[in-house]
Amino acid sequence: MVNDPAEYPWSSYHFNALGIENHLLKPHSVYKELGVDEVTCRTQYLALFSNPIPIADMEIIRTATNKAWVLGNDRFKAKVEKILNRQMQQKPHGGDRRSEIFKSQ
Repeated sequence: MVNDPAEYPWSSYHFNALGIENHLLKPHSVYKELGVDEVTCRTQYLALFSNPIPIADMEIIRTATNKAWVLGNDRFKAKVEKILNRQMQQKPHGGDRRSEIFKSQ
């Protein structure tokens, strides 16, 4: 959507990272755990944005989000599938139904 979170007008980034007051927002409990005071919290929050997410990782995140799949290792995915009783990751495709090998099975 944007190259820098400060470019997105509806983001809480302005409040959390830049200290711009917004009467609609209050610091989240996780944000407060970033430091002992507002300056430390803001500094730590800004550090979260200092390294961009690699494009390959963004594609994995987008695909999982768009297809409602779970991100994580195989054990985690299997656990979530079992709890929810639904497929949470892509399964291998079936055989090539046009191939001679498939037709001979």
